[in-house]
Amino acid sequence: MSKSLDYQIAEKIFNGFLTYIKSFNAYTRLTPKYFSERNWQAIQLNHKQRLRLYKDLLFPLAASCKKSLADRSTDRALWTTIKTEYSHLISTLPELEIAETFFNSVIRKTYENVDIDEDLMFVMEGHDFCSIRENSDLIRNYPKGLGLDKIILQILDDFDFGAPFMEKEKDIKFLIEGVQKVILTRYKIDSETRTQILKSIFYRNKAAYLIGRTFVGKKWMPFIIPIMHSKDGIFVDTLIFDPNLMSHLFSFTRSYFMVEAEVPSEIVAFLSSVIPHKKIHELYNAIGFNKHGKTLFYRDFLHHLDNSKDQFVVAPGIKGMVMTVFTLPSLNIVFKLIKDHFEPPKNMTRQEVREKYKLVSLHDRVGRMADTHEFEYFKIPKDRISPDLIQELRNTTNSLLNFTDTHLVIKHLYTERKMEPLNLYLEHCGTEEGKKVVEDYGRAILQLAQANIFPGDMMTKNFGLTRQKRVIFYDYDEIEFLNDMNFRVKPKAETYEQIYAPEPWYSIAKNDVFPEDFKRWMIGRKDLKEHFLDYHSNLFSPEYWQGIQVRIEKGELIHAYPYPEEIRFRPELKV
Repeated sequence: MSKSLDYQIAEKIFNGFLTYIKSFNAYTRLTPKYFSERNWQAIQLNHKQRLRLYKDLLFPLAASCKKSLADRSTDRALWTTIKTEYSHLISTLPELEIAETFFNSVIRKTYENVDIDEDLMFVMEGHDFCSIRENSDLIRNYPKGLGLDKIILQILDDFDFGAPFMEKEKDIKFLIEGVQKVILTRYKIDSETRTQILKSIFYRNKAAYLIGRTFVGKKWMPFIIPIMHSKDGIFVDTLIFDPNLMSHLFSFTRSYFMVEAEVPSEIVAFLSSVIPHKKIHELYNAIGFNKHGKTLFYRDFLHHLDNSKDQFVVAPGIKGMVMTVFTLPSLNIVFKLIKDHFEPPKNMTRQEVREKYKLVSLHDRVGRMADTHEFEYFKIPKDRISPDLIQELRNTTNSLLNFTDTHLVIKHLYTERKMEPLNLYLEHCGTEEGKKVVEDYGRAILQLAQANIFPGDMMTKNFGLTRQKRVIFYDYDEIEFLNDMNFRVKPKAETYEQIYAPEPWYSIAKNDVFPEDFKRWMIGRKDLKEHFLDYHSNLFSPEYWQGIQVRIEKGELIHAYPYPEEIRFRPELKV
Protein backbone atom coordinates (compact mmCIF):
# COMPACT_ATOMS: atom_id res chain seq x y z
CA MET A 1 0.00 0.00 0.00
CA SER A 2 1.48 3.35 -1.05
CA LYS A 3 2.11 6.00 1.57
CA SER A 4 0.01 9.15 1.56
CA LEU A 5 1.66 12.38 0.45
CA ASP A 6 1.48 13.92 3.90
CA TYR A 7 3.27 10.91 5.42
CA GLN A 8 5.86 10.86 2.62
CA ILE A 9 6.80 14.50 3.27
CA ALA A 10 6.76 14.04 7.05
CA GLU A 11 9.03 11.01 6.73
CA LYS A 12 11.33 12.86 4.35
CA ILE A 13 11.73 15.71 6.86
CA PHE A 14 12.13 13.21 9.72
CA ASN A 15 14.94 11.39 7.89
CA GLY A 16 16.52 14.74 7.07
CA PHE A 17 16.54 15.61 10.76
CA LEU A 18 18.09 12.24 11.68
CA THR A 19 20.85 12.92 9.15
CA TYR A 20 21.38 16.38 10.63
CA ILE A 21 21.60 15.26 14.25
CA LYS A 22 23.87 12.33 13.37
CA SER A 23 26.24 14.64 11.47
CA PHE A 24 26.06 17.30 14.22
CA ASN A 25 27.10 14.70 16.80
CA ALA A 26 29.84 13.34 14.53
CA TYR A 27 31.46 16.78 14.24
CA THR A 28 31.10 17.32 17.98
CA ARG A 29 32.77 13.99 18.80
CA LEU A 30 35.82 14.87 16.72
CA THR A 31 36.68 17.75 19.04
CA PRO A 32 38.13 15.73 21.97
CA LYS A 33 40.48 13.99 19.55
CA TYR A 34 41.71 17.29 18.11
CA PHE A 35 42.09 18.72 21.63
CA SER A 36 44.20 15.75 22.71
CA GLU A 37 46.41 16.26 19.61
CA ARG A 38 46.58 20.04 20.10
CA ASN A 39 45.35 20.36 16.54
CA TRP A 40 43.90 23.85 16.89
CA GLN A 41 43.43 24.43 13.16
CA ALA A 42 41.35 21.24 12.90
CA ILE A 43 39.25 22.39 15.87
CA GLN A 44 38.47 25.68 14.11
CA LEU A 45 37.66 24.02 10.79
CA ASN A 46 35.51 21.37 12.49
CA HIS A 47 33.58 24.09 14.30
CA LYS A 48 32.89 25.99 11.06
CA GLN A 49 31.77 22.82 9.31
CA ARG A 50 29.29 22.13 12.10
CA LEU A 51 27.99 25.69 11.87
CA ARG A 52 27.40 25.29 8.12
CA LEU A 53 25.78 21.89 8.51
CA TYR A 54 22.22 23.05 9.16
CA LYS A 55 21.85 25.08 5.99
CA ASP A 56 23.91 22.63 3.94
CA LEU A 57 21.28 19.96 4.68
CA LEU A 58 18.24 22.23 4.83
CA PHE A 59 18.29 23.71 1.33
CA PRO A 60 18.46 20.46 -0.69
CA LEU A 61 15.86 18.88 1.64
CA ALA A 62 13.48 21.80 1.14
CA ALA A 63 14.00 21.62 -2.62
CA SER A 64 13.21 17.90 -2.56
CA CYS A 65 10.02 18.51 -0.53
CA LYS A 66 8.96 21.23 -2.91
CA LYS A 67 9.45 18.95 -5.89
CA SER A 68 7.41 16.16 -4.25
CA LEU A 69 4.62 18.57 -3.34
CA ALA A 70 4.52 20.09 -6.84
CA ASP A 71 1.60 22.55 -6.99
CA ARG A 72 0.57 21.75 -3.40
CA SER A 73 3.60 23.35 -1.68
CA THR A 74 1.34 26.11 -0.32
CA ASP A 75 -1.60 23.88 0.60
CA ARG A 76 -2.34 24.80 4.24
CA ALA A 77 -4.57 21.79 4.93
CA LEU A 78 -1.89 19.43 3.64
CA TRP A 79 0.84 21.04 5.74
CA THR A 80 -1.35 20.73 8.82
CA THR A 81 -1.53 16.96 8.37
CA ILE A 82 2.18 16.80 7.53
CA LYS A 83 2.90 18.46 10.86
CA THR A 84 0.65 15.95 12.66
CA GLU A 85 2.39 12.97 11.02
CA TYR A 86 5.81 14.46 11.81
CA SER A 87 4.82 14.97 15.45
CA HIS A 88 4.16 11.23 15.75
CA LEU A 89 7.50 10.36 14.13
CA ILE A 90 9.59 12.52 16.48
CA SER A 91 7.62 11.92 19.70
CA THR A 92 10.21 9.62 21.30
CA LEU A 93 13.39 11.40 20.19
CA PRO A 94 15.70 12.72 22.93
CA GLU A 95 16.18 15.79 20.70
CA LEU A 96 12.44 16.33 20.26
CA GLU A 97 12.56 20.12 20.59
CA ILE A 98 15.42 20.39 18.06
CA ALA A 99 13.39 18.24 15.62
CA GLU A 100 10.43 20.62 15.94
CA THR A 101 12.61 23.58 15.01
CA PHE A 102 14.01 21.61 12.07
CA PHE A 103 10.46 21.16 10.76
CA ASN A 104 9.87 24.91 11.06
CA SER A 105 13.00 25.57 9.00
CA VAL A 106 11.92 23.18 6.25
CA ILE A 107 8.44 24.61 5.87
CA ARG A 108 9.80 28.18 5.80
CA LYS A 109 12.01 27.21 2.86
CA THR A 110 9.35 25.10 1.10
CA TYR A 111 6.16 27.12 1.52
CA GLU A 112 6.97 30.36 -0.32
CA ASN A 113 6.62 33.64 1.61
CA VAL A 114 4.93 32.03 4.58
CA ASP A 115 5.22 34.07 7.74
CA ILE A 116 5.40 32.52 11.20
CA ASP A 117 2.18 30.54 11.54
CA GLU A 118 1.15 28.69 14.71
CA ASP A 119 -1.12 26.30 12.82
CA LEU A 120 1.60 25.12 10.45
CA MET A 121 4.66 25.32 12.70
CA PHE A 122 5.83 24.54 16.21
CA VAL A 123 5.66 28.08 17.57
CA MET A 124 4.04 28.35 21.00
CA GLU A 125 2.87 24.78 21.50
CA GLY A 126 6.26 23.18 20.89
CA HIS A 127 8.19 21.18 23.46
CA ASP A 128 10.14 23.56 25.70
CA PHE A 129 10.37 21.70 29.01
CA CYS A 130 13.87 21.47 30.44
CA SER A 131 14.48 19.41 33.56
CA ILE A 132 17.18 17.28 35.16
CA ARG A 133 16.18 13.67 35.74
CA GLU A 134 16.90 12.34 39.21
CA ASN A 135 20.00 10.09 38.95
CA SER A 136 20.53 11.22 35.36
CA ASP A 137 23.24 9.23 33.61
CA LEU A 138 24.48 12.52 32.11
CA ILE A 139 25.85 13.61 35.51
CA ARG A 140 28.69 12.35 37.72
CA ASN A 141 27.96 12.46 41.44
CA TYR A 142 30.53 12.86 44.22
CA PRO A 143 29.25 12.33 47.80
CA LYS A 144 30.77 14.45 50.56
CA GLY A 145 31.90 11.31 52.39
CA LEU A 146 34.88 10.96 50.04
CA GLY A 147 36.48 14.08 51.49
CA LEU A 148 37.66 17.12 49.54
CA ASP A 149 41.08 15.75 48.52
CA LYS A 150 39.64 12.51 47.17
CA ILE A 151 36.79 14.27 45.39
CA ILE A 152 39.22 16.54 43.54
CA LEU A 153 41.47 13.60 42.65
CA GLN A 154 38.46 11.54 41.52
CA ILE A 155 37.22 14.38 39.30
CA LEU A 156 40.55 14.64 37.49
CA ASP A 157 40.71 10.84 37.13
CA ASP A 158 37.14 10.58 35.82
CA PHE A 159 37.62 12.90 32.84
CA ASP A 160 39.85 11.75 30.00
CA PHE A 161 41.44 14.53 27.94
CA GLY A 162 43.46 12.17 25.78
CA ALA A 163 46.84 13.23 27.17
CA PRO A 164 48.69 13.02 30.52
CA PHE A 165 48.50 15.82 33.08
CA MET A 166 51.56 18.04 33.24
CA GLU A 167 51.54 18.43 37.06
CA LYS A 168 48.47 16.71 38.46
CA GLU A 169 49.54 17.10 42.11
CA LYS A 170 49.84 20.86 41.64
CA ASP A 171 46.46 20.98 39.94
CA ILE A 172 44.89 19.14 42.89
CA LYS A 173 46.55 21.56 45.31
CA PHE A 174 45.31 24.61 43.37
CA LEU A 175 41.74 23.26 43.25
CA ILE A 176 41.69 22.35 46.96
CA GLU A 177 42.92 25.83 47.88
CA GLY A 178 40.27 27.39 45.63
CA VAL A 179 37.46 25.40 47.26
CA GLN A 180 38.74 26.14 50.74
CA LYS A 181 38.99 29.86 50.03
CA VAL A 182 35.61 30.34 48.38
CA ILE A 183 33.32 27.64 49.84
CA LEU A 184 34.69 26.36 53.13
CA THR A 185 35.21 29.88 54.52
CA ARG A 186 31.52 30.66 53.95
CA TYR A 187 29.59 27.41 54.31
CA LYS A 188 29.59 24.42 56.62
CA ILE A 189 29.61 20.94 55.10
CA ASP A 190 26.61 18.86 56.22
CA SER A 191 24.89 15.57 55.43
CA GLU A 192 23.24 17.00 52.30
CA THR A 193 26.47 18.27 50.75
CA ARG A 194 27.29 16.67 47.41
CA THR A 195 28.93 17.61 44.12
CA GLN A 196 27.70 17.04 40.57
CA ILE A 197 29.52 17.54 37.28
CA LEU A 198 28.17 17.09 33.77
CA LYS A 199 29.84 14.11 32.07
CA SER A 200 30.00 16.06 28.83
CA ILE A 201 33.11 18.21 28.46
CA PHE A 202 32.60 21.65 26.91
CA TYR A 203 35.24 22.46 24.28
CA ARG A 204 35.94 25.81 22.64
CA ASN A 205 39.13 26.92 20.89
CA LYS A 206 42.12 25.80 22.99
CA ALA A 207 40.19 25.08 26.18
CA ALA A 208 37.98 22.40 27.70
CA TYR A 209 35.58 23.13 30.55
CA LEU A 210 34.03 21.02 33.30
CA ILE A 211 30.68 22.39 34.47
CA GLY A 212 29.59 21.46 37.98
CA ARG A 213 27.78 22.45 41.16
CA THR A 214 28.05 21.66 44.87
CA PHE A 215 25.06 21.56 47.21
CA VAL A 216 26.17 23.40 50.33
CA GLY A 217 24.49 25.85 52.68
CA LYS A 218 21.05 24.66 51.50
CA LYS A 219 21.73 25.80 47.91
CA TRP A 220 23.68 24.86 44.82
CA MET A 221 27.06 26.57 44.41
CA PRO A 222 28.06 26.39 40.71
CA PHE A 223 31.62 26.21 39.44
CA ILE A 224 33.57 25.82 36.19
CA ILE A 225 37.01 24.22 35.81
CA PRO A 226 38.87 25.31 32.64
CA ILE A 227 41.39 22.78 31.33
CA MET A 228 44.21 23.65 28.91
CA HIS A 229 46.64 21.53 26.90
CA SER A 230 50.20 22.81 26.59
CA LYS A 231 53.05 21.08 24.78
CA ASP A 232 54.00 19.64 28.18
CA GLY A 233 50.58 18.18 28.95
CA ILE A 234 47.13 18.84 30.36
CA PHE A 235 46.72 21.36 33.18
CA VAL A 236 43.95 23.01 35.19
CA ASP A 237 43.99 26.72 34.35
CA THR A 238 41.76 28.08 37.11
CA LEU A 239 38.61 27.48 39.16
CA ILE A 240 35.66 29.79 38.58
CA PHE A 241 32.93 30.49 41.13
CA ASP A 242 32.13 34.07 40.10
CA PRO A 243 28.63 34.07 38.47
CA ASN A 244 29.58 37.04 36.28
CA LEU A 245 32.56 35.16 34.83
CA MET A 246 30.40 32.07 34.28
CA SER A 247 27.84 34.18 32.48
CA HIS A 248 30.59 35.67 30.34
CA LEU A 249 31.82 32.18 29.39
CA PHE A 250 28.36 31.50 27.97
CA SER A 251 28.00 34.97 26.52
CA PHE A 252 26.25 35.91 23.26
CA THR A 253 29.62 37.32 22.19
CA ARG A 254 31.37 33.95 22.11
CA SER A 255 31.41 31.00 19.75
CA TYR A 256 29.26 27.99 20.52
CA PHE A 257 30.69 25.16 22.57
CA MET A 258 31.42 21.76 21.09
CA VAL A 259 29.77 19.49 23.66
CA GLU A 260 28.08 16.12 23.38
CA ALA A 261 24.41 16.63 24.25
CA GLU A 262 22.70 13.25 24.24
CA VAL A 263 19.59 14.89 25.72
CA PRO A 264 19.91 18.62 24.93
CA SER A 265 17.08 19.69 27.25
CA GLU A 266 18.81 18.03 30.24
CA ILE A 267 22.16 19.68 29.46
CA VAL A 268 20.36 23.03 29.21
CA ALA A 269 18.50 22.37 32.47
CA PHE A 270 21.78 21.73 34.29
CA LEU A 271 23.35 24.84 32.76
CA SER A 272 20.31 26.86 33.79
CA SER A 273 20.84 25.77 37.39
CA VAL A 274 24.47 26.87 37.15
CA ILE A 275 23.81 30.19 35.37
CA PRO A 276 20.21 30.91 36.41
CA HIS A 277 19.82 34.38 34.89
CA LYS A 278 20.67 33.18 31.37
CA LYS A 279 17.66 32.79 29.11
CA ILE A 280 16.99 29.23 27.95
CA HIS A 281 17.35 30.28 24.32
CA GLU A 282 20.84 31.64 25.10
CA LEU A 283 21.88 28.29 26.56
CA TYR A 284 20.67 26.39 23.49
CA ASN A 285 22.73 28.84 21.42
CA ALA A 286 25.74 28.15 23.62
CA ILE A 287 25.69 24.39 23.00
CA GLY A 288 25.40 24.80 19.23
CA PHE A 289 21.64 24.52 18.69
CA ASN A 290 21.32 28.15 17.67
CA LYS A 291 18.38 27.48 15.36
CA HIS A 292 16.37 26.16 18.27
CA GLY A 293 17.66 29.06 20.33
CA LYS A 294 16.09 31.28 17.67
CA THR A 295 12.77 29.44 18.05
CA LEU A 296 12.81 29.95 21.82
CA PHE A 297 13.85 33.57 21.40
CA TYR A 298 10.77 34.09 19.20
CA ARG A 299 8.52 32.44 21.81
CA ASP A 300 9.93 34.81 24.41
CA PHE A 301 9.33 37.71 22.02
CA LEU A 302 5.66 36.78 21.53
CA HIS A 303 5.21 36.30 25.26
CA HIS A 304 6.77 39.71 25.89
CA LEU A 305 4.44 41.37 23.38
CA ASP A 306 1.45 39.87 25.18
CA ASN A 307 2.68 41.21 28.50
CA SER A 308 3.81 44.71 27.55
CA LYS A 309 2.25 47.83 26.08
CA ASP A 310 5.11 50.10 24.97
CA GLN A 311 5.81 50.90 21.32
CA PHE A 312 8.69 50.05 19.03
CA VAL A 313 10.86 53.12 18.46
CA VAL A 314 13.99 54.14 16.59
CA ALA A 315 17.02 53.00 18.62
CA PRO A 316 18.96 55.74 20.44
CA GLY A 317 22.38 56.75 19.15
CA ILE A 318 23.81 57.99 15.88
CA LYS A 319 21.88 56.61 12.92
CA GLY A 320 23.89 54.18 10.84
CA MET A 321 24.65 54.62 7.16
CA VAL A 322 23.91 50.98 6.35
CA MET A 323 21.44 49.79 8.97
CA THR A 324 18.16 51.12 10.34
CA VAL A 325 17.91 50.03 13.96
CA PHE A 326 14.84 50.01 16.19
CA THR A 327 13.95 48.60 19.57
CA LEU A 328 11.19 48.01 22.08
CA PRO A 329 12.24 49.93 25.23
CA SER A 330 11.00 47.17 27.55
CA LEU A 331 12.89 44.44 25.66
CA ASN A 332 16.64 43.86 25.76
CA ILE A 333 16.89 43.45 21.96
CA VAL A 334 17.49 45.63 18.90
CA PHE A 335 16.18 44.93 15.39
CA LYS A 336 18.42 45.76 12.44
CA LEU A 337 17.33 46.18 8.81
CA ILE A 338 19.66 46.76 5.87
CA LYS A 339 18.77 50.04 4.18
CA ASP A 340 17.54 50.21 0.59
CA HIS A 341 20.23 52.76 -0.34
CA PHE A 342 23.55 53.69 1.23
CA GLU A 343 24.85 57.23 1.25
CA PRO A 344 28.48 57.86 0.16
CA PRO A 345 31.12 56.90 1.11
CA LYS A 346 29.39 53.52 1.54
CA ASN A 347 29.39 51.78 -1.82
CA MET A 348 28.44 48.19 -1.01
CA THR A 349 25.34 46.19 -1.85
CA ARG A 350 22.73 44.70 0.48
CA GLN A 351 24.03 41.22 -0.36
CA GLU A 352 27.56 42.22 0.58
CA VAL A 353 26.31 43.38 3.98
CA ARG A 354 24.55 40.04 4.48
CA GLU A 355 27.80 38.27 3.62
CA LYS A 356 29.58 40.24 6.37
CA TYR A 357 27.00 39.08 8.91
CA LYS A 358 27.40 35.52 7.66
CA LEU A 359 31.17 35.81 8.10
CA VAL A 360 30.68 36.80 11.74
CA SER A 361 28.26 33.91 12.33
CA LEU A 362 30.93 31.44 11.20
CA HIS A 363 33.90 33.12 12.87
CA ASP A 364 35.31 32.95 16.38
CA ARG A 365 33.78 35.99 18.09
CA VAL A 366 36.34 35.91 20.97
CA GLY A 367 33.88 37.60 23.32
CA ARG A 368 33.96 40.80 21.27
CA MET A 369 31.28 40.47 18.56
CA ALA A 370 27.56 40.14 19.20
CA ASP A 371 25.71 37.06 18.02
CA THR A 372 22.67 37.69 15.83
CA HIS A 373 19.53 35.85 14.77
CA GLU A 374 18.41 36.33 11.17
CA PHE A 375 14.67 36.39 10.46
CA GLU A 376 12.55 36.48 7.33
CA TYR A 377 8.90 37.65 7.26
CA PHE A 378 9.01 38.87 10.85
CA LYS A 379 5.60 40.11 12.11
CA ILE A 380 5.02 43.07 14.41
CA PRO A 381 1.56 44.41 15.38
CA LYS A 382 1.03 47.77 13.69
CA ASP A 383 -0.52 49.34 16.76
CA ARG A 384 2.75 48.75 18.66
CA ILE A 385 4.88 50.75 16.21
CA SER A 386 5.44 54.45 16.85
CA PRO A 387 4.59 56.84 13.96
CA ASP A 388 8.20 58.10 13.92
CA LEU A 389 9.50 54.57 13.45
CA ILE A 390 7.03 53.80 10.67
CA GLN A 391 8.18 56.93 8.86
CA GLU A 392 11.85 56.03 9.38
CA LEU A 393 11.28 52.51 8.06
CA ARG A 394 9.41 53.80 5.02
CA ASN A 395 12.18 56.30 4.31
CA THR A 396 15.07 53.86 4.61
CA THR A 397 13.88 50.23 4.19
CA ASN A 398 10.62 50.44 2.26
CA SER A 399 11.44 47.48 0.02
CA LEU A 400 11.52 45.20 3.10
CA LEU A 401 8.08 46.20 4.37
CA ASN A 402 4.69 44.62 3.84
CA PHE A 403 1.72 46.11 5.73
CA THR A 404 -1.40 44.06 6.40
CA ASP A 405 -4.53 45.25 8.19
CA THR A 406 -3.05 44.39 11.58
CA HIS A 407 0.67 43.78 11.17
CA LEU A 408 3.91 44.96 9.64
CA VAL A 409 5.71 42.02 8.04
CA ILE A 410 9.44 42.66 7.58
CA LYS A 411 10.99 40.55 4.85
CA HIS A 412 14.44 40.40 6.42
CA LEU A 413 16.03 41.57 9.67
CA TYR A 414 18.60 40.71 12.32
CA THR A 415 18.03 40.67 16.07
CA GLU A 416 20.83 41.43 18.45
CA ARG A 417 21.30 42.01 22.18
CA LYS A 418 20.68 45.62 23.17
CA MET A 419 23.76 47.43 24.45
CA GLU A 420 24.47 51.01 25.38
CA PRO A 421 26.40 52.61 22.49
CA LEU A 422 29.93 53.35 23.64
CA ASN A 423 29.86 56.92 22.31
CA LEU A 424 26.76 57.67 24.41
CA TYR A 425 28.29 56.11 27.53
CA LEU A 426 31.44 58.19 27.15
CA GLU A 427 29.34 61.36 27.09
CA HIS A 428 28.14 60.93 30.67
CA CYS A 429 30.49 58.57 32.55
CA GLY A 430 33.02 59.71 35.15
CA THR A 431 36.73 59.84 34.38
CA GLU A 432 37.70 56.68 36.28
CA GLU A 433 34.81 54.68 34.78
CA GLY A 434 35.73 56.05 31.37
CA LYS A 435 39.38 55.03 31.71
CA LYS A 436 38.42 51.41 32.40
CA VAL A 437 36.03 51.34 29.46
CA VAL A 438 38.43 52.89 26.93
CA GLU A 439 41.07 50.40 28.06
CA ASP A 440 38.59 47.63 27.22
CA TYR A 441 37.71 49.34 23.92
CA GLY A 442 41.35 49.01 22.88
CA ARG A 443 41.50 45.41 24.14
CA ALA A 444 38.42 44.59 22.09
CA ILE A 445 40.06 45.86 18.90
CA LEU A 446 43.28 43.97 19.58
CA GLN A 447 41.50 40.72 20.48
CA LEU A 448 39.50 40.95 17.26
CA ALA A 449 42.78 41.45 15.41
CA GLN A 450 44.22 38.34 17.05
CA ALA A 451 41.17 36.45 15.75
CA ASN A 452 42.00 37.73 12.23
CA ILE A 453 39.22 40.34 12.20
CA PHE A 454 39.81 44.00 11.30
CA PRO A 455 36.72 45.99 12.32
CA GLY A 456 37.14 48.62 9.62
CA ASP A 457 35.14 51.48 11.11
CA MET A 458 36.43 51.54 14.69
CA MET A 459 34.59 54.66 15.85
CA THR A 460 33.02 54.36 19.30
CA LYS A 461 29.48 54.55 17.86
CA ASN A 462 30.03 51.06 16.43
CA PHE A 463 30.76 49.52 19.84
CA GLY A 464 28.45 48.86 22.76
CA LEU A 465 28.64 48.01 26.46
CA THR A 466 27.21 44.91 28.11
CA ARG A 467 25.73 45.10 31.61
CA GLN A 468 29.17 44.08 32.91
CA LYS A 469 30.74 47.06 31.08
CA ARG A 470 32.48 44.87 28.53
CA VAL A 471 33.04 46.51 25.15
CA ILE A 472 31.49 44.69 22.19
CA PHE A 473 31.69 45.43 18.45
CA TYR A 474 28.35 45.28 16.62
CA ASP A 475 28.63 47.03 13.25
CA TYR A 476 29.84 44.49 10.71
CA ASP A 477 29.44 46.12 7.30
CA GLU A 478 33.12 47.07 6.98
CA ILE A 479 34.88 44.15 8.65
CA GLU A 480 37.68 42.40 6.78
CA PHE A 481 40.11 39.62 7.55
CA LEU A 482 43.14 41.18 9.23
CA ASN A 483 45.50 39.38 6.88
CA ASP A 484 43.91 41.11 3.89
CA MET A 485 44.92 44.53 5.22
CA ASN A 486 48.15 46.41 4.48
CA PHE A 487 49.36 48.32 7.54
CA ARG A 488 51.62 51.19 6.48
CA VAL A 489 53.66 54.00 7.94
CA LYS A 490 52.21 57.27 6.74
CA PRO A 491 54.64 59.04 4.37
CA LYS A 492 55.96 62.35 5.73
CA ALA A 493 55.32 65.47 3.69
CA GLU A 494 58.56 67.14 2.63
CA THR A 495 57.61 69.84 0.14
CA TYR A 496 55.32 72.84 0.35
CA GLU A 497 52.97 71.24 -2.16
CA GLN A 498 52.79 68.04 -0.15
CA ILE A 499 52.24 69.83 3.17
CA TYR A 500 49.33 71.87 1.86
CA ALA A 501 47.88 69.39 -0.61
CA PRO A 502 44.03 69.22 -0.22
CA GLU A 503 44.13 65.46 -0.87
CA PRO A 504 46.75 62.82 0.06
CA TRP A 505 49.73 63.26 -2.27
CA TYR A 506 50.68 59.57 -1.98
CA SER A 507 48.86 56.55 -3.40
CA ILE A 508 46.41 54.70 -1.15
CA ALA A 509 45.15 51.23 -2.10
CA LYS A 510 41.76 49.93 -0.96
CA ASN A 511 43.08 47.92 1.99
CA ASP A 512 45.84 50.28 3.11
CA VAL A 513 45.65 51.23 6.79
CA PHE A 514 47.67 53.94 8.57
CA PRO A 515 47.45 53.14 12.31
CA GLU A 516 48.92 56.49 13.38
CA ASP A 517 45.76 58.14 12.04
CA PHE A 518 43.72 56.32 14.70
CA LYS A 519 44.98 58.81 17.29
CA ARG A 520 42.96 61.62 15.75
CA TRP A 521 39.48 60.16 16.14
CA MET A 522 39.37 57.09 18.42
CA ILE A 523 38.61 58.93 21.68
CA GLY A 524 37.36 62.53 21.82
CA ARG A 525 37.19 63.31 25.54
CA LYS A 526 40.31 65.14 26.70
CA ASP A 527 40.32 63.52 30.16
CA LEU A 528 40.33 60.05 28.55
CA LYS A 529 42.27 60.53 25.33
CA GLU A 530 45.76 60.85 26.83
CA HIS A 531 45.21 57.79 29.03
CA PHE A 532 43.94 55.79 26.05
CA LEU A 533 46.85 56.80 23.79
CA ASP A 534 49.34 55.84 26.47
CA TYR A 535 47.64 52.59 27.56
CA HIS A 536 47.20 51.31 23.99
CA SER A 537 50.23 52.77 22.27
CA ASN A 538 50.59 49.52 20.28
CA LEU A 539 47.38 50.34 18.41
CA PHE A 540 49.13 53.11 16.51
CA SER A 541 52.14 51.08 15.36
CA PRO A 542 52.04 49.40 11.91
CA GLU A 543 54.72 46.99 13.13
CA TYR A 544 52.47 45.74 15.93
CA TRP A 545 49.61 44.96 13.53
CA GLN A 546 52.05 43.33 11.13
CA GLY A 547 53.35 41.17 13.98
CA ILE A 548 49.84 39.83 14.61
CA GLN A 549 49.50 39.11 10.88
CA VAL A 550 52.73 37.07 10.92
CA ARG A 551 51.47 34.94 13.83
CA ILE A 552 48.18 34.28 12.06
CA GLU A 553 49.88 33.46 8.75
CA LYS A 554 52.02 30.89 10.57
CA GLY A 555 48.81 29.13 11.59
CA GLU A 556 48.82 30.19 15.23
CA LEU A 557 45.46 30.20 17.02
CA ILE A 558 45.81 33.06 19.51
CA HIS A 559 43.72 32.08 22.51
CA ALA A 560 41.46 34.72 24.06
CA TYR A 561 40.91 33.88 27.72
CA PRO A 562 37.27 34.45 28.77
CA TYR A 563 38.33 35.34 32.30
CA PRO A 564 40.93 37.70 33.82
CA GLU A 565 44.59 36.76 33.55
CA GLU A 566 45.06 37.34 37.29
CA ILE A 567 42.86 34.39 38.31
CA ARG A 568 44.88 31.86 36.30
CA PHE A 569 46.85 29.39 38.44
CA ARG A 570 49.89 29.59 36.14
CA PRO A 571 49.64 32.89 34.20
CA GLU A 572 53.09 32.31 32.72
CA LEU A 573 51.89 29.22 30.83
CA LYS A 574 50.89 29.72 27.19
CA VAL A 575 49.10 27.26 24.93
